[in-house]
Parts: sequence; C-alpha cells; structure tokens
Amino acid sequence: MLILPAYADYQPLSDEPINSPEEFEQMQNTETEESPEFEYPSTAAPEPVEVKPAKNYAEIYNNLQPADFSYQHDMDPDQYYDIKDASWSPYPLLRLNSYLYFKNIAIEPGYYLLTPREHDGKWYVLFKQNGRVNYIIPVYERDITPEFFYDEHIPKPKLTWAQKVHTGVLDFLGNFKSTKRKTPIQSYMEINDLENFFVSVIIYYGSHKYYTIFRSIRL
Repeated sequence: MLILPAYADYQPLSDEPINSPEEFEQMQNTETEESPEFEYPSTAAPEPVEVKPAKNYAEIYNNLQPADFSYQHDMDPDQYYDIKDASWSPYPLLRLNSYLYFKNIAIEPGYYLLTPREHDGKWYVLFKQNGRVNYIIPVYERDITPEFFYDEHIPKPKLTWAQKVHTGVLDFLGNFKSTKRKTPIQSYMEINDLENFFVSVIIYYGSHKYYTIFRSIRL
C-alpha cells in the first residue's frame, strides 16, 4: 500500500511542484500571515451612547435671577413685527388654572400669550395679556427645535373639499402678488410637573425652544 505525504493532497494555484514537506509547511504559514479577504466586526462591546446627566432643577432655579428691566407702558415693542403678516397671534397660549411662582413673582391664573425675547444678551419669556406684559421670566436654556418637530406635534386641520379648493386658490393667487402671504411662525408649548414642586414650561417658537422653570407652591 502506497502512503502519500500530507502535502500530496494540496493543490496550489501555481503549476510549480512542491518538492518537500518543508516547502509545503512554509507555503501554509505564508498564507496564514496574509491579511484575510474579509474583515469581520470586532467582538468588543460597542461604545456606550453618551447620556446627558439629569438636570438639577433646584440648582437651576436658585441660580436664576429675576428680570431687572421692564417695558415702557408694559408694551412689547416687537409684537407688531411678529403679527403684522399673520391672521392670528403666533404666540403659544397658556391657560393657567392655578398660581405659578418664580422667586418673588406670583403669576395669577388666567390666559397668557408667551413670547420669547432677548435683552442684553439674555433670553426671557414674556407673559402677556391684552397686549400688555404682565410678567418677565428668565430662560435658563435655549436650544434648536428639531427639524420635523412641528409636523409631528401639531395636528393638521381637517378641511372639506370646498375648503381645500378655496385654500389652494388663495395660495396660488398669493404667489403672484407683491404682498403675498407669509407662512406664520410655528409655535408649541410643553408643561411638565417635576419633583419637589417644580414645573417646567418649554416654549417652542420658530427655530428655537426656550426652557423656563417655576414652582407650584411658594417657598
């Protein structure tokens, strides 16, 4: 019985013969050291996603300072420019059923139009009734509104067929007028009860959102 060496079963891509077992082993070692054709994903654990630390609302509240300015005759001078091309007020409407407190300010129950405004490099939210500024509350954080936020959170009005045709005609004619209608500023509001009697009110207005914080009880 003829016993062939192990390297006799090896079929190289080259036509050159293998002369000895040592040459066969050398060729195998060379192929092993070469980089593989495919790279497989690492088995190491993925990097953890960065998680923002929880906000210390008590510290944020204590570090905020009440506004040290007021408006002449309690009138918002920029309101005219916000509403001159709109059919309705673009500001989010807050219906307050109970008192909200910020430091020594007690905001009475009622309806308020909330308006973000900048003053001396700082941002504030104006609480307005009947066009007058009743309260000025500091903003502790200002951020970008997500791209599709309004599409996801503001419901679309359900129009009848006649209303759709009427709206389409108005939009079409408006494109040919020098005083064509402008798209109104979109706005939204979020209110959340937090621990230790804090209340978060977030105003979405156009491309930015504004964070304010209150207390539901007086200290």
